[in-house]
Amino acid sequence: MALQQLPTIPETITVHLGLPDQAAENVTVSFPDYIKNVASSEIYPTWPEEAIRANIYAQITYALNRVYNEFYRSQGYDFDITATTQFDQKFIKGRDIYENISRIVDDIFNDYVVQQGRVDPFFTAYCNGTTTVCAGLSQWGTVPLAEQGLTPYQILQRFYGQNIGILENAPISANVASYPGVPLRLGDAGNDVKTIQLQLNRIANNYPAIPKITPADGVFGVSTENAVREFQRIFNLTPDGIVGKATWYQLKYIYNGVKRLNELTSEGLTLEEVTRPFPAVLQEGDSGIDVRSLQYYLDVIAYFNDAVPDIVEDGIFGPSTTAAVRAFQTLVGLPADGIVGRQTWNRIQQSYQDILNSLPPGIEENNAGIYPGYFLSLGMENQDVRNLQTYLRGIADYTGVIPPIAITGRFDEATRDVVAALQAQNGFPANGNVGPATWNLIRRLYNSR
Repeated sequence: MALQQLPTIPETITVHLGLPDQAAENVTVSFPDYIKNVASSEIYPTWPEEAIRANIYAQITYALNRVYNEFYRSQGYDFDITATTQFDQKFIKGRDIYENISRIVDDIFNDYVVQQGRVDPFFTAYCNGTTTVCAGLSQWGTVPLAEQGLTPYQILQRFYGQNIGILENAPISANVASYPGVPLRLGDAGNDVKTIQLQLNRIANNYPAIPKITPADGVFGVSTENAVREFQRIFNLTPDGIVGKATWYQLKYIYNGVKRLNELTSEGLTLEEVTRPFPAVLQEGDSGIDVRSLQYYLDVIAYFNDAVPDIVEDGIFGPSTTAAVRAFQTLVGLPADGIVGRQTWNRIQQSYQDILNSLPPGIEENNAGIYPGYFLSLGMENQDVRNLQTYLRGIADYTGVIPPIAITGRFDEATRDVVAALQAQNGFPANGNVGPATWNLIRRLYNSR
């Protein structure tokens, strides 16, 4: 699980009051206030309103491009944008804001320019058009176009081409770093894994030594680990196959570069590229395999901690699941809203892992053991895979609903196919990967012998 990657308008933006490497103050202001300051610092309130609006669209989109692509943060800086026109847009701390500019910004601050068929903020480069000239928008050049009767959209098309559009009423959310907060490694699954898989596959077009990941399904398998290791070797990072903070932001930085997301020649991002297979949050009313996984974790935690009530693993996020989530959140000191977002999910997984680590060996005796705490997938080879194959073989011998497989300890195609068949028979997504819900299904079938 992870946050969705669709672009949003940040509640705040952090501005560095100097050149990127210069020691200077950082100030954090609301996004609308930042745009009002930039517009009041760069253009004139006496210009025609259509020209003002065209410029503000460009200023909004430029800032969003910096924030969304984490242009500076992916390079290790602790701010989103600078206050100098040498690199970004002019921002003057504490300056007065023009009334008409303030009104226009309030009207359009959550609208931004995109390439048609793309969803990410276009890199709307611009200059004043007098002392500096560039390939993007000319600020002074917008004035005669407005005087000719062109609309703001038509003005923008003159400078950025016909293949642009304006995405209106984008949602607003907190401006948080994209790094998930915990390293990603073999056996993890979620939208953050999907993100790095897509980035690695695109980077591999420019660096063919990086093996392509197929399928890029959000499950951190052996092929993903191999691709991460090769990326790390190429870019002088420790080749451990684990995506920590340094690898995460190096991936993002290189990805931005090969996609040219901070240039006028940007490839852009399609909706398919930013759509993620896992829900951003889980809450009451949801249902499906992800809810089953959540309920499994909570059920195990409840078994070892009386503060969390028992629940039925039915795949439906009802009042009892909400109560269990709230109880867990209270137990670990999180806001008890009953909603499972990134922070709650990370804490649930950590609590489960702590329970696993505390169990004595051999506790299950002849029964199937509890979920090992990570996704099992094609190419893995270890004792957990051997245990899985043992359970599958037992189910096959006892029920005949799946064919028997060899117990080798290697997760091969035969193991994947048998898992997929069992998933399909029980209404689970038949992807052949073994996460908590699938493991628990196999465990129950095996133990029912």
